[in-house]
Amino acid sequence: MNRSAPHTRPAASTGPAHREGIVIRSTGSWYDVQTEEGVIPSKIRGKFRLQASETTNPVVVGDRVTIRINEDGTGLITEIHPRKNELSRRAAGRRVGKVHVIAANIDAAWVIQSIRMPKINPGFIDRFLVVAEMNEIPAGIVFNKLDLMREADRDAVFFMRDLYRSLGYPVLLTSALTGEGLAEFAEALKDKTSVVMGPSGAGKSSLLNAIEPGLNLRIGAVSAKHRKGRHTTTFVSLYPLSIGGFVADTPGLREFGITNLDPSDLGHYFVEFRPYLTHCRFPNCTHDHEPGCAVKAAVEREEITIERYESYLNILHSIRLGEKDVGR
Repeated sequence: MNRSAPHTRPAASTGPAHREGIVIRSTGSWYDVQTEEGVIPSKIRGKFRLQASETTNPVVVGDRVTIRINEDGTGLITEIHPRKNELSRRAAGRRVGKVHVIAANIDAAWVIQSIRMPKINPGFIDRFLVVAEMNEIPAGIVFNKLDLMREADRDAVFFMRDLYRSLGYPVLLTSALTGEGLAEFAEALKDKTSVVMGPSGAGKSSLLNAIEPGLNLRIGAVSAKHRKGRHTTTFVSLYPLSIGGFVADTPGLREFGITNLDPSDLGHYFVEFRPYLTHCRFPNCTHDHEPGCAVKAAVEREEITIERYESYLNILHSIRLGEKDVGR
C-alpha cells in the first residue's frame, strides 16, 4: 500500500504554488505536512490562532490542509479542511474552559493500560470511552505488559477484559516483550488511521516499535519509586505503517478531562445505559438522586455492573465541579 498520506483532492486543482496533504506532526509552531512530494514543514496564518479561541491548537495531527509553498521550500497553511471527527480532552493546567484537540480524522482510538507499573486505571478507560462515544470514534482497549501479570492480578484483569468485551469494545492483551497479542493489535491497526493513548509507562511506544520496528520510538523506564512512567513522547506524531494505515503516538497522560458535556447527557455515552434511558421518570434524569430512575433499577438487578455505575457517578461529579478532579 502507498505509504504517503491520503489527500482530499488532486494537488493540481489548487494551482501550481499550492499543495494538499495531511499534518503528521505538530510541535506547536511548526507543522510537518505530508504531501505527494514529501514532507513540507509549515506554519499557519495568524487568523487561525485568533479563530481557535476555545482550543489550544488550531491545527492538529490528522488534519487535511492546503499549503502555499514559500520560496525557501517551507509552507504556509492557508486552509484547514473540515474534520470528520476529532479526539479531544479538557486542556491541562490553568487554561480553564480550553479544549485540547489531540488528533483529527480518526478511524479508531485505542487506550493502552499496563497490567503493572503503572497499574490499570479504570476511571481513565471510562473517560476515554465516553469521549470516543461523543465523537463517534470506534474505540478499543489494550491491556499491555502481560508478561508482568501475577496470579493475584488475573481475576481483576480478566474481569475487566470480559466486562468491556460484553459492552462491545474490542479488548486485547499484549506484551511487547513476549510478542503475545501483537499480531491481533497489528491487524486492528491495518489500513486505518488510529490513535493510541494512555499514561506514561503503559508501553505505547514499545508496542508500536514491536509492530513496526523501523519507527525507533523512544522508550523510557518506569520509576521504581512511584511506579509511574516518564514522558518520552513529547509531541503527537502520525506514522505510516508498512501493513497499511497510520498510527498516532501521543504523550503520556495522567488525566483525561471531559469537555462540553452537560451532566444530563453523560448517560448516553455509557453504552449499557442506553436501553434504560427512555424508561426513567424524568427526561433529564442524571441517574444519581432522582426517583423512578431505570438505570439505578438496572444496577440493583445487576444488569449494569456496580463498577461501571460508580465510575459513571465519579465522572458525573467531576463534570458538575467543572472537572477539577479529572481522572480519579
